[in-house]
Parts: sequence; C-alpha cells; structure tokens
Amino acid sequence: MTEGTGAGTETPGRRRSILAVLLLAVAAVCLWGASRMTWVEVTSSDGLGEQRTTVLDGGTWAAALTPLALTLVAAIAASFAVKGWALRVLGVLVAAVAVVAAVPAATVLVSGAPDEQAGRLAELPGRAVIDSVSVNQGPAVLALAGAVAALAAAVELARRPRVRAGLSSKYDSPAARRAAAQKTSADSADEPLTQRMLWDALDAGEDPTVDGSRADKKADDVDRLDGDSNEPGTRS
Repeated sequence: MTEGTGAGTETPGRRRSILAVLLLAVAAVCLWGASRMTWVEVTSSDGLGEQRTTVLDGGTWAAALTPLALTLVAAIAASFAVKGWALRVLGVLVAAVAVVAAVPAATVLVSGAPDEQAGRLAELPGRAVIDSVSVNQGPAVLALAGAVAALAAAVELARRPRVRAGLSSKYDSPAARRAAAQKTSADSADEPLTQRMLWDALDAGEDPTVDGSRADKKADDVDRLDGDSNEPGTRS
C-alpha cells in the first residue's frame, strides 16, 4: 500500500468526522438558543387586579434542552477519542438526544400548549384563572432543527469507517508499533522511507537503511571471498 493510497483511504473518514462535529455543534447551538427563548405566554387574572402575563422560556417549558445541549458538546469531544464499536454507541446516544429534544418541540407545534401544564409551570396562585395561552413557534422550530442536526450527526458517526479516531500512532503500544513497522517494511520495500517509517523500523530491531537485496549481495560477496582464500596456492 502506498502512502498516497493510505491518505486516500482515510479521507472519507476524516470528512465524515468533520461533518459529524459540525452537525453536533449546530445542534448544540440550536438547543441552547431555543432554551433561552420564550416558548409560551400565559395570561391570567385573579379577580382582584389587572391581568397578569407570565412568560415561560425554553428552560422552563422544556427543561431538558440545556442539559441536552451540553451532552452534544461532550459528544464532540468524545468523537475524537473513541473508535470502532464505541463510536457506534456514541452515535446511538446522540440519536437518543435528538429524539428527546424533538418531543417537546413537535408537541408544541402540533398540539400547542395545554392550559393545565402552562398554569402549573407558570406557578399561578390558586385563585388565578387562565384567560389565554399563546405559543411562540420559533423556538420550537429551532429546537426541532437542532434535533434533526443531531440525528444527522448520529448517522455520520455510525457510518464512519473504522479508522483511528483522531489519535496519533505515537499513542500505540510498542508491540503494536513493531508489528506495524514489520508489515510496512514488507509491503513497501521499494518505497521511499519516511521519518515515521524509520523510527518504527528501528523500534522493530531492523535497519531501514539496508534493503534485503543489498544485504544478500553482501553475504554472497563474503562467501565468495572466503572460498577464494581457501583455494590451493592462494597467498595468505
């Protein structure tokens, strides 16, 4: 395998990693922004004074939005540290976050805000009567967009090829590096040596500056000279 081929093989995985990180960042920003916006306005009266309007933001109406946004930020860091089956588990967790974030947003967009729930979250006094409940659909749409972005990121994480997840080969164990060096030297005997290949070959106990054909030729020359020195009449 040539060095160019290896870079070409890793390119799709690197692109998927970048896309997944971008989608996770977009999803986290959408959920965090939706948690700071006004979702529901409750207008009530108690018969003793003027009407009272209570504003419910996303942190109150959909309290899970902020923790879910923080979870997606943590998933960005985790996507660089895990690989293989752990990466697929991370994708499943991100998909679960997307579903949890989408439920309150979809409920508000489809069914609106129930008066009973709005009154409870607004913490109205017992004698208060709810006159009206209005819903702002913008925050719900933003949260739903964040959930879609998180779901797309989960798909990208699950589809990422099984390559190293952002960690350099310098973190491998010495045995793994020696095995990789031996395999590399066998597969790329005619290729120019890189600095990484030189160090791995030295760790494996090999001399990367001497190829097999030159070593064999040198051994043949030594045997021929020894044979000539043993012939009769040869000067010692």
